[in-house]
Amino acid sequence: MLQQVMTAPGVIEFREVPIPEPKAGEVLVKIQRIGVCGSDIHVFHGKHPFTKYPVTQGHEVSGEVAALGAGVDKVRVGQRVTIEPQAVCGKCYLCRHGRYNLCEELKVMGFQTTGTASTYFAVDQSKVTPLPDSMSFEQGAMIEPLAVAVHAIRQAGDVRGLRIAVLGAGPIGNLVAQTAKGMGAEAVMVTDISDLRLGLAKKCGIDFCINTRHKDFGEALVECFGPDKVDVIYDCAGNDITMGQAIRHARKGSTIILVAVFADKATIDLAVANDHELAIKNTMMYRHDDYVDAIALVAEGKVQLDPLMSKTFAFGDFLQAYRYIDANRETTMKVFVDVQA
Repeated sequence: MLQQVMTAPGVIEFREVPIPEPKAGEVLVKIQRIGVCGSDIHVFHGKHPFTKYPVTQGHEVSGEVAALGAGVDKVRVGQRVTIEPQAVCGKCYLCRHGRYNLCEELKVMGFQTTGTASTYFAVDQSKVTPLPDSMSFEQGAMIEPLAVAVHAIRQAGDVRGLRIAVLGAGPIGNLVAQTAKGMGAEAVMVTDISDLRLGLAKKCGIDFCINTRHKDFGEALVECFGPDKVDVIYDCAGNDITMGQAIRHARKGSTIILVAVFADKATIDLAVANDHELAIKNTMMYRHDDYVDAIALVAEGKVQLDPLMSKTFAFGDFLQAYRYIDANRETTMKVFVDVQA
């Protein structure tokens, strides 16, 4: 079978390797679609701090079960599935207490261990989550980023009836905003400086879509929600500007949750955060329940994925997919690779 390998920043090769035989407890998945995310782009440019080369990528994925190892009873041959890409130790304090997304020895497929970018992929059945037969392979590959959004929303607890602002309307920001609505938030605002991304958010049912290039974030909060502003602000852009906006304009005593990864060391006003008794929280990946809820949100029509789909490339055009994203940063949301094409 063919396997993708990034041998150095900006260099992608393909090699012929044997199709793996699923061991006891493993599932052989015929990989169908792989989504490309911002972290993959960091690897492509040699800017991911925790990835070494060569590396086989692929962590946003969908496929169908091709074969079962001995003792597998969770899925059946031919079933559509996605793969949870975390490799954890199962022994550290966090793993023992159900927070394995923070495992002391966490490795992620496509970054610190072999990813799914190959014709077939063998994986322990505990990492395989069934998808509805009605779900497209593109939708299936987007369950991973949607699970990020579900886990992020859960950091605020029960959001039913809450008012929420999301800074950044890229793929993750859009999904966080949609998930907040889908999980019962009273009203949601999303901000960005791209009218295209804001238009997509509006199409996905977000209440207020504000271009902060033209409108001050603090003024927009009051105009849309009144003087009480919002209960939670999510930073899905991850830079000094957006985190500064969040700290400066958050209602005193409210919560800010950082979802995005800062590319550089942050410079933020902790004096104001302290004076206003702001709770600044973080969120890291997801757990299995987040995958289950993400699938349910799509199946129930509470989250729309299709408007975020930008373009699909054949497996052999993996490099072109990265180049396309680089050349169309402002207009691209989610790009896929069709592994079987």
